[in-house]
Amino acid sequence: MSGFGQWSEVLRIAPRERDSSPGGSYGHPPARREAEERLFYPALLHLGEGVGGDETPEAETKDAIHDHNEIRDAVAAVAERAVGSDDWYEAIAAANKANGDHMAEEEREGLTDFRRHASLQARHDLGVAFAAFEAAHVSGIEPKDKDPQEYIDKRTRGGD
Repeated sequence: MSGFGQWSEVLRIAPRERDSSPGGSYGHPPARREAEERLFYPALLHLGEGVGGDETPEAETKDAIHDHNEIRDAVAAVAERAVGSDDWYEAIAAANKANGDHMAEEEREGLTDFRRHASLQARHDLGVAFAAFEAAHVSGIEPKDKDPQEYIDKRTRGGD
């Protein structure tokens, strides 16, 4: 669900046009990961059953939250580099790799699990909520890492 769109957006703007200041274009990345963490993964924990007997919804979610933290950190590293420098392009490549690895895993596990086990209505409702969240946060959202185990515990033991 963390789309290539965020990376294609970063890469389509000429380096001289990018604002890499802390409050600039890297300071508030797309709200997609936050939408996943607020909407998709809680739904997966509730409706998922695991995929192929290898992963439980809890394991899929814990890994995804860890991946999201890595992606946030990799994106933040881009802002610490001089725009257009070799280091800057290396940081973009590292962020793209972290995001790509996560997306591939998410397709094989969490999304497949959800598609298999959630009703059409549940999938539709989640899609509408997801679109509404992204629209409400179109200007971005403050990135915050989360402890993967605390995230799971809060959502499986009477939290959210």
